[in-house]
Amino acid sequence: MSVKPTKAMVLAAGFGLRMRPLTEKMPKPLVPVAGQPLLDHVLDKLGDAGVTEAIVNVHYLPDQIINHTASRQHPRVTISDERDQVLGTGGGVVKALPLLGDAPFFHVNSDTLWIDGVRSNLARLAENFDPERMDILLLMAPTATSIGYSGRGDYGMLPDGALRKRKEKEVVPFVYAGAAILSPSIFADAPTGEFSLTKMFDRANEQERLFGLRLDGVWMHVGTPDAVHAAEEAFLESVA
Repeated sequence: MSVKPTKAMVLAAGFGLRMRPLTEKMPKPLVPVAGQPLLDHVLDKLGDAGVTEAIVNVHYLPDQIINHTASRQHPRVTISDERDQVLGTGGGVVKALPLLGDAPFFHVNSDTLWIDGVRSNLARLAENFDPERMDILLLMAPTATSIGYSGRGDYGMLPDGALRKRKEKEVVPFVYAGAAILSPSIFADAPTGEFSLTKMFDRANEQERLFGLRLDGVWMHVGTPDAVHAAEEAFLESVA
């Protein structure tokens, strides 16, 4: 069983506080890395994976993102405007659900960045998403080979891809890479207002319907200005 999502939710509403001073006058999704804004790296990958419409939420310096994406066709961009409210990563998706429809959709952070291996990781997610077994399929990056990441990881992963959340002082080998496929049904009784998407991850995990797919390639955690340089060096090496 597999799916072929034609819609995607792209989270672009954050303040990018850790990316200052680059984000004092520019939203983080528009910070350039390796010649183009972070957001364009994401939208290009979605277009290559067959997505025709990307719902992009905005809050901080929203007009810059709206103007930047206005003429894009592959995929075309629909704005979910959150400038008057702070909804968090979960509440932002709930607001956009009427635009996303009833089928499983890609969910991607606008500031995630990776270099694909032999095949598109988004295409691999679509091939491996089984709605009979899972509500959420996360793209998981090995912490050992990720660039710019120094945390303890997010999940352990069983041989069948089932994920197990890291305990408080545990170190686990995989970190969520900021790309996933979600079934909209998981939001049927979601909270209203601001909440974190990790609440949905935890619920799916408790029901044993949270799975992961190991990223093929290199994932870069671009959280600070210093990390931009490291990511650009990785891109240069990948095309050398």
